[in-house]
Amino acid sequence: MAAGRVPPGALSLRQFLRRQQVLQLYRKILRAIREVPAEQDRRYLKDWAREEFRRNKDATAEDAIRMMITQGNMQLQELQRTLKLAKS
Repeated sequence: MAAGRVPPGALSLRQFLRRQQVLQLYRKILRAIREVPAEQDRRYLKDWAREEFRRNKDATAEDAIRMMITQGNMQLQELQRTLKLAKS
């Protein structure tokens, strides 16, 4: 492969950065779920998160992906607030 050539199927810079955002959100959600005290609730939330990300893994529309990231961040914040209230 010559220098400067992009292999077929490679992600654009925008796609790469968006993918990193999605992976970062997924990791943050899983970390927050680890703090849920009840094992059954943890299992349910973990399965829910996995299913949501799997269901949307083939999304390609930039606006839809941005919207899903925003919704995911809002759900993460809600989970974090709920956990904080439960601890106090």
